[in-house]
Amino acid sequence: MLLAEGEEKAGSPNEEDENYFVSMTDMMVGILFIFIIMLMVFALNFRQQTDETKVLTAAQEEQLRKADELAKQIADLRSQIAGEIGELNKANQVRTKLLQAIQMKLAAVGLNVTIDERTGVLRLAEDAIRFGSDSSTLDETATRNVDAVAKVLSEVLPGYAACVTQLPCTRSSDHVVETVFIEGHTDKRGQDNSNWRLSTERAVNTYRRMVERFPTLRTLLNSSQREVLSVSGYSSTRPVDDRDAFDAYRVNRRIDLRFVLEADRKARLTEVLKLLDQMGQKVKDLQAPTTPKNPTLVPKP
Repeated sequence: MLLAEGEEKAGSPNEEDENYFVSMTDMMVGILFIFIIMLMVFALNFRQQTDETKVLTAAQEEQLRKADELAKQIADLRSQIAGEIGELNKANQVRTKLLQAIQMKLAAVGLNVTIDERTGVLRLAEDAIRFGSDSSTLDETATRNVDAVAKVLSEVLPGYAACVTQLPCTRSSDHVVETVFIEGHTDKRGQDNSNWRLSTERAVNTYRRMVERFPTLRTLLNSSQREVLSVSGYSSTRPVDDRDAFDAYRVNRRIDLRFVLEADRKARLTEVLKLLDQMGQKVKDLQAPTTPKNPTLVPKP
């Protein structure tokens, strides 16, 4: 993804803006890897000792006690992350409600759009915001439709923003919009470097038209006090039609809107849960070691 540089602050997201819910989850992930190191040390020590003894020594019993504690800590961490994923599911429901509200209002003024609830993308159908070949200029139809989209956003988004600059930032819900990306796209023809520039120019020109007509859009902030509207360019990397045909080229030269809520890290947390399950199984394996073939009997004290 190529972000437009040199645009107004609202139109140029920094990488720092994409660190959603960093503090709590990253702390848990850090703790997890400390647990992993502890587990590996335990595994080496335990296996070495069970090769030499059949009856548990006091030291081995202590190691098993520590393994039980580690298993409990991992279970507690897993429970916390599962709870956060539950919150992410709630956030996705909020985003779906937002997309449907925008879709309904645009349909009322004659603009048909499709929404992808999984990715948060709102795509305007035939000739909504299209561009001529090798052009980033909004024609008369595209300009009229950009104005209609901007008007609906100015009506709907305030209910999902963390803050509005004219008002105190008092919203209590965590499920608010972090960013609305205005995404520019090209068809697959032409040179790659030119297409990256062209797709970004299309997004920037759309953004400029929106905020010129409805300046209140720049007053909508996320919980980091950053403006919600932003721009990005994707060149020809995300076509909606892969065919080498005139109609496909035409529909791929477009603008999409992508809505990101401040809880969109479900995939990452799901992977952490898988890792926790694997570590939990390793703990179980260590708690039930196999008996060595030729043990040396060590009497209990």
